[in-house]
Amino acid sequence: MISSFNAKIIVDAKEKTKAIFDSISNDNKFYPENPTKTNMILNEKITISIASDHIPHLRANLNSTLRLIQASYDSIESVKI
Repeated sequence: MISSFNAKIIVDAKEKTKAIFDSISNDNKFYPENPTKTNMILNEKITISIASDHIPHLRANLNSTLRLIQASYDSIESVKI
């Protein structure tokens, strides 16, 4: 029997939230062969839901998503005027 594994990430980066969402959501759109089901929505915060039948795939996608969020945030901070 295969279990389904899920993770949910909520990101609140204040005024940077929309810019981060725009940068990471594009990455998700252009990876159709992704072995996980990843859904991203933006309200006042970014909510990312990841589901997979295999925990290594879930962990890999989770790590990649968190690194993309951090890279986006750091890039925005580096050009702060």
